[in-house]
Amino acid sequence: MDIIGVIQLFGGVGLFLYGMSMMGAALKKLAGSGMQSILEKLTSGKSKIVGILKGWGLGTLVTGIIQSSSATTMMLIGFVNAGIMKLIQAVPVVFGANVGSTFTAQILRLGDLGSGTLVLKLLKPSSFAPALITIGAFMHIFGKKKKTKDLSELLIGLGVLFLGMTSMEKVFEPLKSNPSFQKLFVSFSNPIVGILVGIVLTAIIQSSSAAVGILQSLSVTGGITFATAIPFIIGQNIGKCATVILGGIGADKKAKRVALSYLIFNILSCIVITMVVYGVYYTVGIGWFGNVVNRGDIANVHLLFNLIPSLLLLPFTESIAKFTGVIIRDKDDVEEESEGAEFKVLDDRLLEIPVVALRQSKDMIIKMFERVIENYNTATGLLREYDEKVFKDLEKNEKFIDQCETVLSSYIISIEKKKLNDDDRRVVVMLLSSISDIERMGDYAMKIAYIAKEKQDTGISFTDKGEAERLAVEGPVTQCINDTFHAFKNNDVVVASRIEVMNAVINEMYAKAKAGHIERLESGECSIQAGVSLLDILNAYERLCGHSENVADHVIKRANL
Repeated sequence: MDIIGVIQLFGGVGLFLYGMSMMGAALKKLAGSGMQSILEKLTSGKSKIVGILKGWGLGTLVTGIIQSSSATTMMLIGFVNAGIMKLIQAVPVVFGANVGSTFTAQILRLGDLGSGTLVLKLLKPSSFAPALITIGAFMHIFGKKKKTKDLSELLIGLGVLFLGMTSMEKVFEPLKSNPSFQKLFVSFSNPIVGILVGIVLTAIIQSSSAAVGILQSLSVTGGITFATAIPFIIGQNIGKCATVILGGIGADKKAKRVALSYLIFNILSCIVITMVVYGVYYTVGIGWFGNVVNRGDIANVHLLFNLIPSLLLLPFTESIAKFTGVIIRDKDDVEEESEGAEFKVLDDRLLEIPVVALRQSKDMIIKMFERVIENYNTATGLLREYDEKVFKDLEKNEKFIDQCETVLSSYIISIEKKKLNDDDRRVVVMLLSSISDIERMGDYAMKIAYIAKEKQDTGISFTDKGEAERLAVEGPVTQCINDTFHAFKNNDVVVASRIEVMNAVINEMYAKAKAGHIERLESGECSIQAGVSLLDILNAYERLCGHSENVADHVIKRANL
């Protein structure tokens, strides 16, 4: 092979990898954000067996779409690390993911079609790849709808995938009669050499589907036999673990156990298959071991080497999950608590699944909002009966609220940098806009608490009229805050639309109470210190409603954009 051949080979590999990536991305878009979050919604089912089978099926389906068992397992690591999926739910999904990764090889077997009739010629990748790219390009240029453009990307990706495979085959084809090349592949029939080559190549390109696709392209030379293909496929099942092992670094113990279950599955599969196949081969012999394979044979071996072990190991899901706990030294009934543990639901791995990352962000904002309401109720309670211990708890809540604003803002900005659909972008705007308003509501709740503390320390008291006016404003303010929380949590536009009206009424009550208080100050009915404190409380009520109205507006805008 000369330098031109080497350039053409790498060009073919590049086209193949790019086509596979483009096809997977288009499939994810066409399937919608629901596909991306389908694993997160996994339930245990009516029985343990149903749950396991459901997980296995979902793992197969999702990986069949995104064409990467490593990517699926990385999702699972993120879900488990964030606490939104249990380890026992994740393990059968891992088993199914390995089966789903064989989908691309089954598509590539179309290259085995004969070229006798016109129909068969048209069905060969070398014929329909340019057609797919042409149709996809016209759809992409002239299509107006998003679905049309997504479909065009799928067609182009599939066409580029086959174009890359065809390019590699053209480079490999002249090697049929090359003695050195034939000798090289005879050495690969050595199980140890073949397994090592499979491990290294797959670890480098980080895709078992691509590694098997390259092997299928090499089959055009006629130098690939079962003796060559089997150890390579065994090796690529181990090599694909490299990405997952790296992804598990930095995760908590439960998430590390997901990565370990992926490694255990593939290592056990390889050990069992190697022992069975070569045990038979070196004792009684395998007559067809030296037969030349085609793309379909390689695809079938790849499928069987993932399907059979996954079905055999499926009944031992719970045992494997427990075994990972022994290795990682993690107990299933012990939850690790550490500083910032509440924020681990915002796992960086989930950034690759924006719809899930946004849902986790909103759930955390809801917790933040709940703390604000708790602080508000606590602070208004302290105005009536002060308790220093309760005040300390309130300060802890305020610290959590401030942390939420910092962590959530940074995390949601990271989501914003990803490729988002229109609805996800609207959610990003709503969440980012709401965070600062909710945090400011927490500040005003805290301001009321500090006034209660000052009231206790200085012994000041409000007049009966002043206290009555304060309580008259407090009731509607409480209702306004609670309704805003409901509207935000449930995306309830109807309730959100009522907040502006409520705020207008509260502003009138605030103005009336403020005017009455100023009259009492001028007449000397209350002290200046008590008057200033009461005005500060009324102002805090007014600002709490103002920020509530802002949050409600964000909910409405998200629905109307």
